[in-house]
Amino acid sequence: MKDILSSTGFMKVEFPFWITRTVQGSIREHGHEFVELVYVVRGKGMHVFEGTHYAVHAGDVFIINPGETHAYEVEKGEQMEIINCLFMPSFIPDALLAELEITGSMDYFYVHPFLKEDVRFNHRLNLHGQDAAHVLMLLENMLREMNGRSIGHTTLIRLQLIELLVLLSRYYTLMQQQRAHPSPRQMEREMTAKRIYGYLERNYEKKITLQSLSYLFSSSIRQLNRLMQEEYNRSVFEALHEVRIERAKHLLMESDEKVIVIATMVGYEDQSFFNRLFLRHVGCSPSQYRVSG
Repeated sequence: MKDILSSTGFMKVEFPFWITRTVQGSIREHGHEFVELVYVVRGKGMHVFEGTHYAVHAGDVFIINPGETHAYEVEKGEQMEIINCLFMPSFIPDALLAELEITGSMDYFYVHPFLKEDVRFNHRLNLHGQDAAHVLMLLENMLREMNGRSIGHTTLIRLQLIELLVLLSRYYTLMQQQRAHPSPRQMEREMTAKRIYGYLERNYEKKITLQSLSYLFSSSIRQLNRLMQEEYNRSVFEALHEVRIERAKHLLMESDEKVIVIATMVGYEDQSFFNRLFLRHVGCSPSQYRVSG
């Protein structure tokens, strides 16, 4: 099993967030239970993801999802200073997403991290000039609030993280617009479907309903399913089951938790239903899958 960093080593349940600035040296392959947003302040190195090396340097921003593994390689004599922003997806609650009406403005959080890895890391954001300065300022503000822990620091950090993700999403959208695209209407339909799928990836353990998704994405239930069918050839719930089963497969191989616990961790209260669903998707029971691996 690879090293999996637990959220409890960095953050509290009631405030699932941590941020640090460090000179990053070489570090072996590891994973974590939380989202990791990395900003390269200065220097250069290699980011290793799924065995592939990607050169990174000042101004690069990238996200590692829960369950993914990665490593860093920094040559002797080189330095790479980074800011690591760690948080659980639950740090940004649905109620706040709905209140601020920003599900369409968070593509760097809900879309880009779930693209194919070569696209994610070969077409990652690289910021410079005022864009880089603005992002660095937000990250440094969060660092100050985290270290100072003055009255209201938790609220300010949450709002600053949202501002950071919206800002990165703006830069990401501008980067996408510089490439060839279909019509604006078709692009928006595709992006909405990707946002929904990304939301499912981030929140698979929650009790998700079509009604709640309809509210979050300002679309009818029928429209949600139609968009998902067009983009992914599956309904919303078929996509949700797919995401949950993939996460369950990972947990079965990377942890010693009982099957009933893993079922709960990925959003299923009924273990019998989970077992049937797993068998249908994978071709064997969860216990058999663990043994065969």
